[in-house]
Amino acid sequence: MKYKLPVLGLLSLSLLSACDDDDNEFTLEPRAQNFKLQVVHASQDSPNVNVSVNGNVAVSDVAYKQGSGRLTLDEDTYTISVDGLTPDGEVTVIGPTDIGFSSDQIYTIIAANQTASIEPIIVTQSDIEPPAGELTINAIHAASEAPTVDIYLTAPGDDISSISPTVTLAYTDSLGATDILSGDYQIRVTPTGSKDVVYDSGTLSLDAGAILNLAAVTNTTGTGDSPISLLAIGPDGATEILDADTPSNLRVFHLSPDAPNVDVVINDNFATPAVIDLAYPDFTGYLSVTADLYNAKVVPTGANSPVVIDADLDLAAGVSYSVLAVDNLANIEPLVLENNRRSISTEAQLRIIHGSPAAGPVDLYLVAPGTDISTVEPNLSNVAFKAETGYLSVAEGSYDVVVTPAGSNTPAIGPAAISLSNGGIYTIIARDNAGGGTPLGVVLADDFIQPQ
Repeated sequence: MKYKLPVLGLLSLSLLSACDDDDNEFTLEPRAQNFKLQVVHASQDSPNVNVSVNGNVAVSDVAYKQGSGRLTLDEDTYTISVDGLTPDGEVTVIGPTDIGFSSDQIYTIIAANQTASIEPIIVTQSDIEPPAGELTINAIHAASEAPTVDIYLTAPGDDISSISPTVTLAYTDSLGATDILSGDYQIRVTPTGSKDVVYDSGTLSLDAGAILNLAAVTNTTGTGDSPISLLAIGPDGATEILDADTPSNLRVFHLSPDAPNVDVVINDNFATPAVIDLAYPDFTGYLSVTADLYNAKVVPTGANSPVVIDADLDLAAGVSYSVLAVDNLANIEPLVLENNRRSISTEAQLRIIHGSPAAGPVDLYLVAPGTDISTVEPNLSNVAFKAETGYLSVAEGSYDVVVTPAGSNTPAIGPAAISLSNGGIYTIIARDNAGGGTPLGVVLADDFIQPQ
């Protein structure tokens, strides 16, 4: 996320003087009339966006669940627009719309709802410092797929079964600016009229002096049961607060071409391996585990030794991982990658991983079907073993994937015909033949196999 708009209306004071033989006259210019503007991306299936003010990009490349800082501007009417960044270029999704902004206010514009129905939720509050020992909070329902909810703001551990909710909010509703004492709190969310908790913040420490918006947004991590998470929106941007019970997810790929079938043992629990009898080049579905530090050992199926991989994995809440056992057996090692599971409606997301120890550095081509690759440049050049492309934003359609030795036009893999759809997430892993060496092949994962 990048800022490009100069701060237009910072508070300033000018002193003018004029002198004659006997007198000095001082004129104090009136205080500038300013407001603060903040923009938050809460559209769950939208691409990154640019935000423009009066036709100029103010904040660029804002990702889902990110927010700008609070920009200080002169009181006036401004033209605001939000443009989605798609593979085919920028597409205006909100505005341009003229909005009159008053001084001494904080305006938070939340881009919410799915891309097809994206809309702004505008939250306004006075830019007034909270009373001593307190902070100002507001709660906003910005999760378009969630129903009307009850929100409980309590001391940590309080029983909500016999108390009324702090507020009931439908989508786009907000609590309004509310001053509370600083300290430790717990936020729980239930369907309206129910005491069944669908979101639990755990203990939150809220500091005095803050002006804080708490927005419920759609949980797109692919982990856990909570349909929402919270964004804590402060002066410098937005921070996500996941449900306290959000787990970590991981899946395991057997990509060591000359290794036998294997078991994966977590924290030395050889009696009950987490993964049993995984063959080359197969992979598991996602396993849900408590976020924590784990030791993982890879052994031949049914045996306690030899341990061919012994690695510690620090798994974070709300993150999905792929753990790839790569290279030939003599040099086998884990390659740990974080996965994106958020669908974007305006593009396909394609990741290519170099998992072939025999191939050496390669060039990657993603081209229209039937393209002679000798007439085009590779999309990515000199990609090393164990490197990956990250998630490429690709327009939906049919493509050929070709992998060549670096600097060559001779295919080592492909042309492999693939079809990509907007909203899809796709992973291709280049691999050796079983036992090692050529002919090379690929492993297809994610929406190539089963839509998430």
